[in-house]
Amino acid sequence: MTRAEFQQQTGLIGRSPEMLEIVDTIRQVAPTEITVLVTGESGTGKEVVVRALHAASRRAARPFITVNCGAIPEGLIESELFGHEKGAFTSAVEQRKGYFEAADGGTIFLDEIGELPPVTQVKLLRVLENGEYTRVGSSQARTADVRIVGATNRSLEYEVQQKRFRPDLYFRLRSVNIHVPALRQRREDIPLLVEHIVREFGQRNGTPFAGFTDDATDLLMNYDWPGNVRELKNSLESMLVLENGRLLNADIVRKYLKGEAQVSTDRNLPVVTGKSVEQAERELIYRALLDIKSHLMELRDLVGGDIPAPVRKNGQEHTGNGDGTLSLDEMERKMILSALDRHQGNRRLAARDLNISERTLYRKIKEYGLSE
Repeated sequence: MTRAEFQQQTGLIGRSPEMLEIVDTIRQVAPTEITVLVTGESGTGKEVVVRALHAASRRAARPFITVNCGAIPEGLIESELFGHEKGAFTSAVEQRKGYFEAADGGTIFLDEIGELPPVTQVKLLRVLENGEYTRVGSSQARTADVRIVGATNRSLEYEVQQKRFRPDLYFRLRSVNIHVPALRQRREDIPLLVEHIVREFGQRNGTPFAGFTDDATDLLMNYDWPGNVRELKNSLESMLVLENGRLLNADIVRKYLKGEAQVSTDRNLPVVTGKSVEQAERELIYRALLDIKSHLMELRDLVGGDIPAPVRKNGQEHTGNGDGTLSLDEMERKMILSALDRHQGNRRLAARDLNISERTLYRKIKEYGLSE
């Protein structure tokens, strides 16, 4: 099978050197049982890569189970993964199989694997080493015949340094590391992605589309796409529906983008690379602040007034930068308060709005004393 045929079969779209390297890596490792760790920013298409890996493996006809580790409360994660016996805890009214049993013979995709609590990390390591696990409330060892693939937008190496992630599990997971670059780092893939998304949406919904003008195409190519492929897909689908399939020029397309601040210029907006998790999270929120015009207006109002009151973080007060502008801590705190207010205190929706996990949001709320 040629590379092009493989891409068509697995849904891996792109012609950039970075994407072609990913395709070649998947073709090499898919037939094996080696553990794979997929890394990259949120929205880059990590799950598409994992699904392609499963589809090209010898387990393709068996189950493919996706588990979002960041969305499951810490007290329930072991029960979800490994199952539980009746009476193992208060609400365990019957025996229940876990995801590992459901994925028997297939692939289990552990998304946001960096969010796993330490105790669960130990049990996952045991599965990786000898395939054994036990249900919650049981002492009987069971065997899992599954291929484990993890994904994260965090730097697990940094998490190991901070003693939040086990080094033995980290090295066991990343036997092969596939990094999915941000869309702004592989712009030559944008036309192919646009063509695919428009064609698929049109076929599924019967939506006609007259196409883009040259200036609209240039705008799509030069926009930084902070939300990556996910943002591109959502923006295109909105255009197709709300513009009734007419020919779209740059002025129309611009309405569906988050703002001129994200179009490539000489400025360097924050990009998550090998930085600390805390700094990366701050910069993601800072970038979101620049994206949303309403938040920009609020920020300008604050900058134009008095120096803001000190922000409390970890029991200490942090003031502004000394020139009337806001520090990253203050911007982060303001964005969290704004998201919580928009969603009437619903932390799950606020975390999704901020593009961080619920566990990270809880930690930030505690750091800034927002739960008082």
